[in-house]
Amino acid sequence: MRALVSVSDKAGLVPFVNSLVSLGWEIIATGGTMKLLQENGIKVINISEVTGFPEICDGRVKTLHPKVHGGLLARRDDESHLKALKDNNIEFIDMVCVNLYPFRQTISKSDVSMDDAIENIDIGGPSMLRSAAKNYKDVTVVCDPDDYNTIIDEIKANGNTTLDTRLKLSAKAYTHTAEYDMCIANYMRKQANLNEKLFLEYDLVQNLRYGENPHQQAKFYRTADDMPFSLGCAKQLHGKELSYNNIQDADAALAIVREFNVPFCVGLKHMNPCGAAIGKDVVDAWTKVYEADKVSIFGGIVATNCEITLEVAQLMKPIFLEIIMAPKFSKEAFELLSTKKNLRLIEVPMYKMPYTPMQYKSVCGGLLAQDMDLNTAVVVDDMTVTKKHASETELDDLNFGLRIVKHVKSNAIVIVKNGQTLGVGAGQMNRIGSAEIALKQAHANGVKENLVMASDAFFPFDDCVTLANDMGVTAIVQPGGSVRDEDSIKKADECGIAMLFSGMRHFKH
Repeated sequence: MRALVSVSDKAGLVPFVNSLVSLGWEIIATGGTMKLLQENGIKVINISEVTGFPEICDGRVKTLHPKVHGGLLARRDDESHLKALKDNNIEFIDMVCVNLYPFRQTISKSDVSMDDAIENIDIGGPSMLRSAAKNYKDVTVVCDPDDYNTIIDEIKANGNTTLDTRLKLSAKAYTHTAEYDMCIANYMRKQANLNEKLFLEYDLVQNLRYGENPHQQAKFYRTADDMPFSLGCAKQLHGKELSYNNIQDADAALAIVREFNVPFCVGLKHMNPCGAAIGKDVVDAWTKVYEADKVSIFGGIVATNCEITLEVAQLMKPIFLEIIMAPKFSKEAFELLSTKKNLRLIEVPMYKMPYTPMQYKSVCGGLLAQDMDLNTAVVVDDMTVTKKHASETELDDLNFGLRIVKHVKSNAIVIVKNGQTLGVGAGQMNRIGSAEIALKQAHANGVKENLVMASDAFFPFDDCVTLANDMGVTAIVQPGGSVRDEDSIKKADECGIAMLFSGMRHFKH
């Protein structure tokens, strides 16, 4: 039995090949792979000894030869194939172990040149993978180091890999080359100024019980990239499987958590926050969240950027919650919360993203794509457009409110005091309706004075300012940009309200 080995990623290669040799396999190798194996005392046949032809063109041409591809593609059960190999002095190759030049990693560098990118386009590797994958009935194709142990175990047990394993490895190889070609195609089309094509790469995480409604089938896929503040990279520690709606809600909650670097907690229901707060610690933040809306949090989800401690777990446990998400759970907190059979406990990586990823939404017959809305203006006194200026405390609350309202379905109004939401008005057909809902909720919470208001979009009329004044609002932040901004500014001046224009709209349709 003979294996041809030519890898870019050499992790785990030496023990894998050592095991093959101990099982009686001959090893053929190329370039840097051959050098590594020889340095580790492994007997290797140079690819040039097989082809009878030297590596040329700086290694661009070394495996593109009939003695390689004939040895891979020939069917062992076809007499004409066997005769062709014999007539041309070609031997079988029973395994190909190949992974490809790091093209994706190369083009991700800010200073990459076109020449560097081109030299990291693998030609021989994909060709060998495809040949071996096509002939999976006779040939084992390996492109993932994670499969090394399985392959060795099967050869030890059966003398060779099983047909079922070879089929799975074939599918993985075709996936590997498809993803590789997709990346190259995207890059080359961009360089050539050709019309963009969108190739998306997602892995299936789970088949869901159903979608938004029981009659809809659904699946959950994750991106191939590591993504903080995402369920795709999260680890579920406890509880039943997530549903379609659970995933949507959790995603919305994590987007809010991403806004804060201080201790923060949010309760969310139906993709809108029902309570959000900063605190001196996670206990303080959760207490404020719960007090903001004790009714809506029932059956909701909670997300925080702090470790879940035993103290906060004891406060959360009596409440019916679907999900709790955090960067970490203490051992004691996990033991307590995991006594609730169905409660999902999810550990989510939370760190700053080095880039702004794209956001996709399917529509019938197409796909919408946009940058994720990761930037939020810092509310400062210079944004003031009224005679009255906000106090430092009000500025802090306006900043907090702006970071919450950007994640509420528009038209959106959030009422805040002391780093805590007191009222959330979401998704109404007009802004005054959202303002009424949010302010009435704040009053129902027993707070009627010194409130601040945040709006996700501009005020088209002065009615929101009038209502705000009547219900105890002293400062407002909104993006500005209406043709009738002056009406709102004038009304705010009449009422003695500080109004600030952030200059950035966060309308969430």
